Amino acid sequence: MRNSTVVVAVFCMAFSLVTWAQQPLRMKMTTEVPDGVATPDKLDTRLGTLTSFDGVPDEATTQLVYDNLDFQRATQAFLSSIQIASMYAMEEGMREFGPPNTTALLFEDLMDSKALWLTPNTVSVYMASWLELGDEPMVIETPPNVLGFIDDAWFKYVADFGNAGPDMGQGGKFLIVPPGYEGDIPDGYHVAHSNTHGNWVIWRGFQVDGSTKPAVDATKERFRIYPLSQKDRPPEMTFVNMSGKFNNTIHRMDYGYWHEVDAQIQAEPIEGLDPEIRGLLASIGIEKGKEFNPDARMKGILTEAAKVGSVTARALTARPSDQRHYLYPGERAWTNPFIDGRYDFLIDGARLLDSRVYMHFYATGITPAMAIRNVGKGSQYAIAYLDSNGSALIGSNTYKMHLPANVPAKDFWSFTLYDNQTRGMLQTDQRFPGLDNNKEGLRQNEDGSFDIYFGPEAPDGWENNWIQTVPGKGWNTIFRLYGPLQSFYDKTWKPGDFEIVE
Repeated sequence: MRNSTVVVAVFCMAFSLVTWAQQPLRMKMTTEVPDGVATPDKLDTRLGTLTSFDGVPDEATTQLVYDNLDFQRATQAFLSSIQIASMYAMEEGMREFGPPNTTALLFEDLMDSKALWLTPNTVSVYMASWLELGDEPMVIETPPNVLGFIDDAWFKYVADFGNAGPDMGQGGKFLIVPPGYEGDIPDGYHVAHSNTHGNWVIWRGFQVDGSTKPAVDATKERFRIYPLSQKDRPPEMTFVNMSGKFNNTIHRMDYGYWHEVDAQIQAEPIEGLDPEIRGLLASIGIEKGKEFNPDARMKGILTEAAKVGSVTARALTARPSDQRHYLYPGERAWTNPFIDGRYDFLIDGARLLDSRVYMHFYATGITPAMAIRNVGKGSQYAIAYLDSNGSALIGSNTYKMHLPANVPAKDFWSFTLYDNQTRGMLQTDQRFPGLDNNKEGLRQNEDGSFDIYFGPEAPDGWENNWIQTVPGKGWNTIFRLYGPLQSFYDKTWKPGDFEIVE
């Protein structure tokens, strides 16, 4: 017993000596460290226990925090570069049908659900071309009475043309100047400068008495792209009718996403891309002029980041956390990606990060014309993923949506349904998964209101007010107002929520 007591005493003394030895000596200049400055040598965190010696992490903890840092940066890089991957996929999808500058894709019989494009509508006459700039400016001759714009390869706004452009809807000649060009710029053109070689040119024509022909004919007659040096002998354009054809322009959401982003980074001048995004991508190995070749550790992190980034983007779109995205906060499920009409995602110099993710994940097209409030002109968009109970819209249910009388649309209004996974048109038995108030036989209530039904089968008597859904599959919708009126902006008129029909 006595020996045991001695052993315990010796152990306690040795432990005290070790503990005392680990305590720093108090020196002549020693002061008390203010609260919160020092980091404890042992911290329990969501990463696990982090251990250090007097502020220097040990090797295991260092590896743990570096893995976490790479994961954080990769996740933020994913969310911050969706627009880059989106434009890359757009370009790849368009190049399948012909070379840039001389090919224009026309949906002569409207775009249907076989085309995988991000949230198009079923009523506009979509037309697009890929502009590839070289060493000299390129001329674009545009048709009249269209809504058109140009975005660069980083999905930044370059110019509007048509009804919202400087040609005032009359058609005109635009001169697109490449990055770094220092030559003369002649008179007689609407001039715009691009930061990249690749540029997306997109325009929407309008049906006339239900016919797409006037818009298509005007484009075939007037639309041209050619180098300035060939202005006296413009080459012929090739027009491809895309209606009814499978065409994918939607980027990946898995590990392959990183290769899409890298391909775009390598192909374009880097100067036009935000330094913040460039830094995030460089931190995970995507850098201009360098091979993207992650090791096994980094590939695992990038794979995981793509998973988390994918679900995060979907959450920010379907269930925005920022209440400014809700058209009627606390009252309706309708949302919109633009906050205060900021198509550049900036307010008081601060970047609207969630807004940028929502917009580029869900849709395409950056132009002031899509975001500004313009009574009686342009269009406005209300987006819904949820029903009146806050549950996701699913194709097995039948929903009723009420539009009060005097829908504030000077021109017309429409619904289009989209697949939650692709954000392209929902593929059902209906070629065009939508309807508008120009539809023949659309039933209107006695008070001037409308009831629209969404479900796998049409309710009896409401076949003309019904859009088909797919049992077991989710969907979302955009309610579009063309020529939106003041009652929409001041919110004295509000669309109803989606109510389940029992």
